[in-house]
Amino acid sequence: MIERPPARDRRLPILEITPPAPTAGRAAPDPADRRLGEFRPETRALPSFFVWTLGCQMNRSDSEEMAGRLLASGATEAPTMEAADLVVINTCAIRELAEAKVIGRQGHLQRLKAANPSLRVVLTGCAVRERDRHGLEHRYPAVDLFLRPDEEPELVDRLGLASAQAPVGAVGATTVVGRTVVGVADHLAATRAAAVAGGSVQRGSAVSAWLPIIYGCDKTCTYCIVPFSRGPERSRPFDDIVEEARSLAVAGFREVTLLGQNVNSYGHDLPAESRFGHIATERWAGRRLDLGSRPDLAELIRAIDAIRTADGAPAIPRLRFITSHPWDLSDRLIEAMAECPSLCEALHLPVQSGDDEVLRRMGRQYTTEHYLERLATIRAAIPGITVSTDVIVGFCGETEAHFERTLRFLEAVGYDQVFAAAYSERPGTPATRLADDVPAAVKRRRLNELLAVQEPIGFERNREWLDREVEVLVDAVARARSHDHDGPAPAGEGSGAEEHRGVQPGPGEVALSGRTRGNKLVHLAGHPDWIGRLVTVRVEHAGPYALRGVAIA
Repeated sequence: MIERPPARDRRLPILEITPPAPTAGRAAPDPADRRLGEFRPETRALPSFFVWTLGCQMNRSDSEEMAGRLLASGATEAPTMEAADLVVINTCAIRELAEAKVIGRQGHLQRLKAANPSLRVVLTGCAVRERDRHGLEHRYPAVDLFLRPDEEPELVDRLGLASAQAPVGAVGATTVVGRTVVGVADHLAATRAAAVAGGSVQRGSAVSAWLPIIYGCDKTCTYCIVPFSRGPERSRPFDDIVEEARSLAVAGFREVTLLGQNVNSYGHDLPAESRFGHIATERWAGRRLDLGSRPDLAELIRAIDAIRTADGAPAIPRLRFITSHPWDLSDRLIEAMAECPSLCEALHLPVQSGDDEVLRRMGRQYTTEHYLERLATIRAAIPGITVSTDVIVGFCGETEAHFERTLRFLEAVGYDQVFAAAYSERPGTPATRLADDVPAAVKRRRLNELLAVQEPIGFERNREWLDREVEVLVDAVARARSHDHDGPAPAGEGSGAEEHRGVQPGPGEVALSGRTRGNKLVHLAGHPDWIGRLVTVRVEHAGPYALRGVAIA
């Protein structure tokens, strides 16, 4: 059955991640030396905490580490912000609306502090940049402590929850990007390894796991604040990542997503090793790099795919990576994606604009011709792969002709999903030296036009799955959501609400949701114990943002 969706609210909400169910923390451990017993903190004196996370998958992963460290210190997790003694806000600064949302919550936090004088508020994430520290207290008056993303491993020590003599400032460091002092991720690989080894990563799901492989960003996008908030690219050691993947397989995770601001540039900053001598290549787009004898994402995917069960099946059935840059979508990576059975047939490849002049001003350093060549190569290697993208409308100097070329580009490519936003100037980015000359009303109109073009394209792409059998990894009891993506806000509401409402559970069943290997959202009825299982589903309904089907195995 095919139904055209009714008109929908096209406002683009900021991603606000719902935390997992609160988990009780451990009591402070007994000291090895009994003479130190009097200094052991009382469990009831340790704070209950609430982590509010906005933004990208990397923020979600960072929040899991912070929550895990707090639990390991003996703190407990509060069910709501209002019930907490400690509020940690992990911010996003990619869009102005994200920062405005946190600023708008300052009055509420100050009222909570008036009612609970012991309440402390910590702000971290991309909104905390070294160059802006002098103005943060004015911008966020309810906040007691500001941590750059590279300082997040110091959270417990800075709060005095580990030891009064704990080292402070041993992790965070700075470097210079251009003329700007920024945080640097030099120590994050070691702190991540320690957190994984110590079991202090509070995973938000028992089915799917985030696995960061590279921190920071070296790209030159003029609109983006990430290089100035997270610093230059720093890759984690190859063996550390494979070992973490192995531990996730042992723990029973069914899906692992490799994370990075530019995940497919992994490894270029690592030292050359003889064991990777078969890698004899260089980056051939954007800034040239010698990649010879260094591990890359292709090598990492093959190593994780090679972790097998006794019967030879991949120990991690589904492997994904996000977010990619066209510079680094190499032939080696495409070959690995095509040849490794655990790698899912889905790719998120941001284009940002379909006009070469706009791309040049954005500092993307590729052309639409280069982008289309890479896309054609991967579609030939992996027939049926689903492709999603990001688009910014109303960037500096974008004319109606530029915008029309973007619309025609979307029609030519036929994306499964587009995540779109109107450009908003981010202080400290190179684009502030350009005139933000597209009026707000024009940006809104262009955004709505883009949504109107993409929605039927996405609908037609989903219709192709009607009456087909698909493998769905069931991951949740379904609930209607205002949007549906782990990254930037999607084009349109994107909730799959019609498909969700169409699920009719039978006796003992509930409405469930899950993802295909191509990352299509599927709603179905089934038993709650199906969560974490791979279920074969026959698709009976297609909407523009989701599918609905019936389990057959």
